[in-house]
Amino acid sequence: MEDFFNSYTEDLMPLIIQHGLSVIGAILILIAGWILAGWAKRKVIDRAQKAENVDDTLVPILGQTVKVFIIIVTILAVLGQFGVETTSIVAVLGASALAVGLALQGTLSNIAAGVMLLILRPFKIGDAVSVGGTMGIVDAIGLFTTELHSFDNIGISMPNSKVWGTEIQNLSQFETRRVDMEIAISYGDNMDKAIDLIREVLAEDERILEEPEPLVAVSSLGNSSVEIRVRPWTETKNVWPLRYALTKRIKEKFDENGVTIPFPQRDVHLFQKTK
Repeated sequence: MEDFFNSYTEDLMPLIIQHGLSVIGAILILIAGWILAGWAKRKVIDRAQKAENVDDTLVPILGQTVKVFIIIVTILAVLGQFGVETTSIVAVLGASALAVGLALQGTLSNIAAGVMLLILRPFKIGDAVSVGGTMGIVDAIGLFTTELHSFDNIGISMPNSKVWGTEIQNLSQFETRRVDMEIAISYGDNMDKAIDLIREVLAEDERILEEPEPLVAVSSLGNSSVEIRVRPWTETKNVWPLRYALTKRIKEKFDENGVTIPFPQRDVHLFQKTK
């Protein structure tokens, strides 16, 4: 019996030592990987918060992504410590990710577009934008949708893939903007007089910038009127109030000085045939 026990012990001890070392190594790898994942997450979050071109919404997502990636690598290393073939596991994970990606390609495209919007930041919260012809104020930029409200306070929720895949006009990006107006006068009115009156109106308004100099010039000869192009510059916040005020004041100025804004009209000539 003693000989059997000694023989059994001699056969078992190498296995115990081998697997025991593997278990200890796996535990150490797991602990080190967990600590490294937490450290990397904190480091990424700290760097991202200091970076000016990274949106605050993206910071926790970046940190969590780095942590999950390191944990996955750690688990694969632990399995490799026990002699498990990790290549097949990676292949299975890749195939699973591909299947999930195909099933959720619409959702994933929104996430990818959301990440691009948060990184490149073509607009920020509070900006007035025109996205594919839809105008509004940006309320939130999420991973799936971008939330806006229109100028008449109607909520708009747009998928990020639609926002990223179309033309984006940021109306609030620059401090100054140009106000584009077309003013019509009758053919019988003096064009130079009308231009001088418009310049007087522009000079009276303190919201109009001296540089760049406002443009006032005849732009075209229409069917029933002479078109005068008016292009003053102002601060972005004053664009619409200034436009409304100038439209009203120019009309009043014309009325005071006998300059007319014509109605659309056509001249009809009748010819009578004689028998």
